[in-house]
Amino acid sequence: MKTLKVLFAVTALSVSGLAMAEGGADRTFARMEQARQASMETYQVAQQQKDEAPVASEHDKQPGHANC
Repeated sequence: MKTLKVLFAVTALSVSGLAMAEGGADRTFARMEQARQASMETYQVAQQQKDEAPVASEHDKQPGHANC
């Protein structure tokens, strides 16, 4: 009888663990992919609207250490 109770407890815990884990990774991956797509779209829009010169070329416009 004790063996039967232990077997029942292990089975109940195993089944509930499997039921809770099912589909969790798929939902997480879908949310991650959706966030990646949104950030890529935002980045592309920002690059298209960017009218400033890159930081490296702005460095050339600034006076250097001419007085040193």
